[in-house]
Amino acid sequence: MKILLIGSGGREHALAWAISGSPLCDQLFIAPGNPGTAQCGENVVLDIADHAAVIAFCKLHGIDLVVVGPEGPLVAGITDDVIAAGFKAFGPSKAAAQLEGSKAFTKELCAEFDIPTAGFGRFDNAEAAKAYVASQGAPIVIKADGLAAGKGVVMAETLEEANAAIEMMFSGGLGAAGAEVVIEEWMIGEEASFFALCDGRHALPLASAQDHKRVGDGDTGPNTGGMGAYSPAPVMTPDMERRVMTEIVEPTLAGMAKRGTPFKGVLFAGLMITAQGPKLIEYNVRFGDPECEVLMPRLKSDIVPAFLAACDGVLDAFDLRWSDEAALTVVLAAKGYPGTPEKGSVIRGVDKAEALEHVLVFHAGTKQGASELTANGGRVLNVVGLGRTVSEAQKRAYQGVDLIDWPEGFCRRDIGWQAVKREQG
Repeated sequence: MKILLIGSGGREHALAWAISGSPLCDQLFIAPGNPGTAQCGENVVLDIADHAAVIAFCKLHGIDLVVVGPEGPLVAGITDDVIAAGFKAFGPSKAAAQLEGSKAFTKELCAEFDIPTAGFGRFDNAEAAKAYVASQGAPIVIKADGLAAGKGVVMAETLEEANAAIEMMFSGGLGAAGAEVVIEEWMIGEEASFFALCDGRHALPLASAQDHKRVGDGDTGPNTGGMGAYSPAPVMTPDMERRVMTEIVEPTLAGMAKRGTPFKGVLFAGLMITAQGPKLIEYNVRFGDPECEVLMPRLKSDIVPAFLAACDGVLDAFDLRWSDEAALTVVLAAKGYPGTPEKGSVIRGVDKAEALEHVLVFHAGTKQGASELTANGGRVLNVVGLGRTVSEAQKRAYQGVDLIDWPEGFCRRDIGWQAVKREQG
């Protein structure tokens, strides 16, 4: 098969690594890719926002399957256009991608189909939003309705913080993403990520993970796209996974089908495990980043047949095998992130980290020059450690991190702390 993978981040390097290992994959193209994906296939210069150009590429190269990594192209309807042109594409339709594209859409779906989630209000003006916050009190959660690259959520511990977030969003601080806001109750519990493969009718549970959104150690500072993750998440016991499937994932799939917008692709449920059980924080409609970087190394089955089964609607007759090992990734970010990152600094020693046993390095925001690898984004590298326990995986990941010579980069030093604390008793 000839496969086209769309995207350029750490998630796409992890997917390219997994896809390239499939006996079904004869040729892998990545558009636009990064220096890491170039080790797995052929990077191609292609404007992924230009759907006609993507389709023309598919025709020229006889592409058998298009796999879409990031949320932007999905929300823009790339799978609809690719499928309409006669090609197979893995990922939800534009209508189904609204599960991530609009937080208000998802909250209304939850209300309609009795899916447990936080109480909420939705607003299109600052005055009404502030009045709601005043009536509810703090702490409270302020969310931009649209896509904001993981930065559209403010956990406001005071009314002042909440009102400042509302002002920021409605004054254009997040662009069009903040034209409407969703305000939610502050849920208490432990967060987890859960992934399911969907074919429109059936859902196949994948695996759980836990990520670290805050930029600083001890879960301090502003939210980011993710500073690290590990899998599996200990809080997601077999019983909790069953509850998530029956109370959240399956009703969502049934609700979307009933509305005439069946969901195909990866459903990524951000969860809060509360004293009452699992509640949905939000949905994403693709693999998480950095969660994908810990899921793919644990997957023992071939990922390509799984993608095809989701496309063809036959997941009910499909299964996947997972390693019992834990995987943990540490994100190396450029100074300035999650604000404006410093670009162009030289990164050395990646080869030394990759040479370690039980360590993988996935590229995200890197650029390969004639002789030097440089930083070219906010989140730049993902160093993954594998081990029998999260503690062992954490130790190996940081051994890899410490071999990378990049003074202009930084990382959190406590990724996996909740699981390690559990393991230590």
